[in-house]
Amino acid sequence: MNQQKYLMAIDAGTGSVRAVIFDTKGNQISVSQAEWTHLEEEGVTNSMSFDFESNWELVCACIKESILNAGINAEDILGLSATSMREGIVLYDENGKELWAVANVDARASDEVRYLKDNFEGIEEEFYASSGQTFALGALPRIMWLKNNRPNLYERVANISMIGDWILAKLSGVIATDPSNGGTTGVFSLSKRSWDKEMATKVGLKDDIFPSVLEVGEVMGTVSEKAASETSLSTLTKVVMGGGDVQLGSAGLGVVEAGDVAVLGGSFWQQVVNIPKNTKPPKDMGIRVNPHVIDSLSQAEGITFFSGLVMRWFRDAFCDMEKIEADKRGMDVYTLLEEKARKVPIGSYDIMPIFSDTMKYGKWYHAAPSFLNLNIDANICNRASMFRSLEENAAIVSSINLEKIKEFSGIEIEEIVFAGGASRGALWSQILADVTGYRVKIPKVTEATALGAAMAAGVGCGIYKDLVSAAKELVVWDKTYEPNMKNKKIYDAIKVKWQKAYETQLKLVDEKITTSMWKAPGL
Repeated sequence: MNQQKYLMAIDAGTGSVRAVIFDTKGNQISVSQAEWTHLEEEGVTNSMSFDFESNWELVCACIKESILNAGINAEDILGLSATSMREGIVLYDENGKELWAVANVDARASDEVRYLKDNFEGIEEEFYASSGQTFALGALPRIMWLKNNRPNLYERVANISMIGDWILAKLSGVIATDPSNGGTTGVFSLSKRSWDKEMATKVGLKDDIFPSVLEVGEVMGTVSEKAASETSLSTLTKVVMGGGDVQLGSAGLGVVEAGDVAVLGGSFWQQVVNIPKNTKPPKDMGIRVNPHVIDSLSQAEGITFFSGLVMRWFRDAFCDMEKIEADKRGMDVYTLLEEKARKVPIGSYDIMPIFSDTMKYGKWYHAAPSFLNLNIDANICNRASMFRSLEENAAIVSSINLEKIKEFSGIEIEEIVFAGGASRGALWSQILADVTGYRVKIPKVTEATALGAAMAAGVGCGIYKDLVSAAKELVVWDKTYEPNMKNKKIYDAIKVKWQKAYETQLKLVDEKITTSMWKAPGL
């Protein structure tokens, strides 16, 4: 009888790290998760440091516990891969020892972003045309910050990688990156899928710190003896190149062909559309473009800020009564809120939430959080109608971002794969279908990002031919929502009004009457 074999995925997200074990059919066997926090560096405004020493201990603990929970022999794990929040970077010295690291939305380099824009006219536009990234979360301003503020550390920098790559480097001893994650540094060519070192040269930074680029699914080596002793993994287990969380998550959702679309409804919402890798990014720098984990594709990406976090805030700030009721009825509070919101008519009595703006990647800031057009009739304006207005608004902002992507890419959209916590809401899923006018499909998988990383490990171990065939084999569908085109017409009119209202709210920020919810560095 054949011994069952397994694949491990290590997923380093913004708020936590998890180790997930799958069998080779894509069934989840065990998971171990640990929360981590990224603290502001003392005296450094808007910084978000990544504590590689204590975070490595958390990674090791999760790996050990997931093997223990699965009740398997470590030798039966054929291969592992990792995925991580993008934009976070780790810098190493010549011996491969970590020197300095930051997590994804570290925004310490405002002065450096401004310096680059003021002293190198048109350089951000030039780099964006090649990389699909702006300076806002890019690596160059942060490395420049290090040069300006920690020159002794900067002098010792010999290598750079992303956070998922750092995990693989700790396990295999090999520092490398892949296009989907490395591409978010902005020091990268979309069409060549490799570093564009000249960018660093042009702005006076080291250009010899960029490691090998491997495609997702390429074998880096096996688990080193040191890592095996720290993690209880076997030295026979292959270490395989992974990728960025959104792109590997897309693979885990079956979004692997040109023209495939996903809306990922987490703390932030992402709207991603697969486009051929030679598609030129839009001239207005409105949308982000990343290399995909499929080597012939890039991904156009819209982002909606804080959609999931706003829901959590609304629940915790206003819905104590619903929490008590949900507890009594043995149900999730969001399910209860959706039940009540179903009775609210489309348009939520004209309540307009002002939270995330649509994607304006080149010059991005948001208005102050608010609800406009509230009514003082408590039967009309209450928690149920405000909750529904938030669900509608997240779908409206997503649909505008998708329209922007369609405009520059020429891609026709037919259906959307909806995943993440938000996709568990039946009402929210139907609203997304109605607002966009596209069929919405919900996959069964709950750990799409980890499944994508396990697929990468499986490709490296020869279990799957490539990521496309792995996705076709492993992704299973749960529900489908068809759009109501009558409702779409109502939402189209709301969308126009909301955009005008948002523009006016941004003017209040410009006039320093209200405070922006978030501003990109350098604005």
